[in-house]
Amino acid sequence: MSENQQCAIYGGQAVIEGVMFAGQKVHVTAVRRKDNEIQFLEVPKKEIPWVQTLKKIPLIRGIVGIIESSAKGAQHLNFSAEVFAGEDGDTKQNEKESLTGRLTMILGVAVVGVLSFIFGKFVFTLVPPTIEQLLFGKLFTNQIGHNLLEGLIKIILLVAYIYFISLTPMIKRLFQYHGAEHKVISAYEAGLELTVANVQKFNTLHYRCGSSFIVFTVIVGVVIYSFFQYDSFVERIVQRLILLPLVIGVSYEVLRFTNSLREVPVLKYLGYPGLWLQLLTTKEPDDSQVEVSIASFNRMRELDRQASNM
Repeated sequence: MSENQQCAIYGGQAVIEGVMFAGQKVHVTAVRRKDNEIQFLEVPKKEIPWVQTLKKIPLIRGIVGIIESSAKGAQHLNFSAEVFAGEDGDTKQNEKESLTGRLTMILGVAVVGVLSFIFGKFVFTLVPPTIEQLLFGKLFTNQIGHNLLEGLIKIILLVAYIYFISLTPMIKRLFQYHGAEHKVISAYEAGLELTVANVQKFNTLHYRCGSSFIVFTVIVGVVIYSFFQYDSFVERIVQRLILLPLVIGVSYEVLRFTNSLREVPVLKYLGYPGLWLQLLTTKEPDDSQVEVSIASFNRMRELDRQASNM
């Protein structure tokens, strides 16, 4: 498999003042310290046989992948935050932490990441139907209409939430690194040398992004809910919770499908809703942020090559 083909499995994620890239063998986060030095966190991938088996099963692989990504992302986000906290605090004390304590902290952060994802999905699953029931519960009896309104409310809440948090300086910089990550992947897939000038030529949108997945969960949810009837509001809420794993699994498959069609005229528009949301979740990065993203990506590729040659 060529490097360009391998790029299809690479994934990225913005963290505080840095970027994390996931390759075949390793996850690498690059963070720029306040003294302008770039510091790396390199975490080898550990393939657990039963997890790898689950990741090959349609519908189930999406759920496994999202949970795994949430845990890994939380670990790297914590590293990014620690770099800056350490510079303002007692760095020597941080360096004296025991290995056992360090591993315990990382495990705890990973668990928090997974729980945060699950909590967020529950909130965005339960709040929209509650609002829809309160505002439009007696408007009509067609449940498909209620499902469509629920989906619309969910989109409005999602867009409003992302917009308002993007106004804060920290989240704005996070979204700038998100944009830098997308630019680097696009430049690499185009076969260009990864320089700041080359990377900055690309826009911040990319098909293989978690933002697209979020949009698809809303659209797919409306479709799936339409196949199930409910007789009360309580039954509607319980139904949403029970169907949540199915919605996540199907949404992941839809995302994979649209990614495979992105070069096909007309069909490529199936992925546009996710790209539209990325107009909010990505911002134009400055050259310094692009440098960090390039450093993270190049380090990940280097470690992947080393691991493959062992």
